[in-house]
Amino acid sequence: MHQRIADSVWMGFMRGDYDVAVFQAMKAVEVSVRQASGLPDALLGVSLMRKAFDPENGPLTDPTAEKGEREACSALFAGAIGMYKNPQSHRDVNLDNPSEAAEIIMLANNLLRIVDARRKS
Repeated sequence: MHQRIADSVWMGFMRGDYDVAVFQAMKAVEVSVRQASGLPDALLGVSLMRKAFDPENGPLTDPTAEKGEREACSALFAGAIGMYKNPQSHRDVNLDNPSEAAEIIMLANNLLRIVDARRKS
């Protein structure tokens, strides 16, 4: 598991706090994207993802990828944050399925690895 989420997210998951673990994992993605992209704190959530991975000039877009792949990457990040982080920021989601929580956490893990790869390139 990615070092950014290994301890805190895993502990929450093991306690059965699945919604908290998922929120922490996706929040780590948002924070990592902001840090890697250098975009301002005022940009949040889906807007931040779309700006950071803008297919034409986003600081984290892969200019060597095909345009459709760049668009898909932007949609992947925006969709993940919009679906799994934003709702928990605004209301109780009450996620009680450990399998679903683990799948979402692994998605966050993969997104963090993508950010790391873009940061290094």
